[in-house]
Amino acid sequence: MRHIISLLMENEAGALSRVAGLFSARGYNIESLSVAPTEDPTLSRMTLVTVGSDEVVEQVTKQLNKLIEVVKIIDLNDGSHIEREMMLVKVRAVGSDREEIKRLAEIFRGCIIDVTDKSYTIELTGTSSKLDAFLEAVERNAVLETVRTGASGIGRGEWILKV
Repeated sequence: MRHIISLLMENEAGALSRVAGLFSARGYNIESLSVAPTEDPTLSRMTLVTVGSDEVVEQVTKQLNKLIEVVKIIDLNDGSHIEREMMLVKVRAVGSDREEIKRLAEIFRGCIIDVTDKSYTIELTGTSSKLDAFLEAVERNAVLETVRTGASGIGRGEWILKV
């Protein structure tokens, strides 16, 4: 099962390395990882996506809680949450294909952020499955380059990650 783990950690050098090391030492894969400072400059919020059984993720969570830098941790899958990922995709757009690519970008609520005579660069935001669906809708040989951020998530309503 796919889990989105969100944690608050001290904003200091080496903290990210220790978290990643914990996963690699146990043979667990991190599918995506994002880290940025929070509204409190002494804390960073890390969001990571991993795949594993509930028991495996519970074990990882316990190990993460033992790290000195980790202040608080939640598995967003334990409650109602909002998840988004951002993708930049450069696609070949020549001749009659230009209108079709533009139409697809509009259908998926994407934004064309760069235009050349041979390509479009499109910014898309949504769930991983939405971004995957866009890539499936575009002809495979039209995709020139793809960059994805990985998932970020936040609890719905009053469910917050705060010290």
